Amino acid sequence: MAVTLRTLQASELSLAVDWAAAEGWNPGLADAACFATVDAQGFLLAERRGEPVGTISVVNYDERFAFLGFYIVRPDQRGQGTGLQLWQQAIGHAGSRTIGLDGVLAQQHNYRRSGFVLVHRNIRYGGRARPSTPSGDWPRLDLREVPFAAVEASDRTVFPAARADFLRAWIGAPGHRGRAVFERGRLRGWGVIRPCRLGYKVAPLVADDASTACAIFDDLVSTIPGEQVFIDVPEPNTAAVALARQRGLHPVFETARMYKGTPPDLALDSLYGITSFELG
Repeated sequence: MAVTLRTLQASELSLAVDWAAAEGWNPGLADAACFATVDAQGFLLAERRGEPVGTISVVNYDERFAFLGFYIVRPDQRGQGTGLQLWQQAIGHAGSRTIGLDGVLAQQHNYRRSGFVLVHRNIRYGGRARPSTPSGDWPRLDLREVPFAAVEASDRTVFPAARADFLRAWIGAPGHRGRAVFERGRLRGWGVIRPCRLGYKVAPLVADDASTACAIFDDLVSTIPGEQVFIDVPEPNTAAVALARQRGLHPVFETARMYKGTPPDLALDSLYGITSFELG
């Protein structure tokens, strides 16, 4: 029987998040509410006989950039063309925009056949971190005390589009804790840690330099003593890789950051932890 496709409503996004958890992606506990702030038409559901069998998202951030995620077909429904139908409709939703995605190893060849090009790997590091004693004399603040315009401007150096509503939701979500180094009216770095299905993730972590990134990471991890912590590191940022290893974390998962269209020019040397594999 053929599938029907429809928009996944905001109240239903928890289904996609649950399926992502079942695939081992370890989403955050408040992810669904945050993701719902971006593009209400960007989340698709495939149904067969009224039962959900697949999901995908392509959220349009602006007129130039979109991001693809949640590409999941229920295991017992695979091999019946559902994935292709979801894919075609989602790509159509993006129009002429550049599309980014974080592809798992098993799907990367399919993405290449659809015109996506590998730009770099992302490595998820995890474990029980060994934070160092916070160092430096910079004032470290609760992220909510920092002018939002400064946070938004910093985010735009490491993400291809403005996403104010999403950032506000992400910073203020239940259980999310943010820290920042803000000195003489200038934001040197900031990060958020959030509870996930397993442990916590530092996501994002943005900083001018490694010492600032380390100070923020250590501040965040000190709020969850003894818990497992994860961070998704862009592999080209060797200082970020070193931070994760020095804190006792180990590679547990990887994706390929790929783009269809012109890849954005991002300051990867300032990006120590990616916000989300699902929405970029």
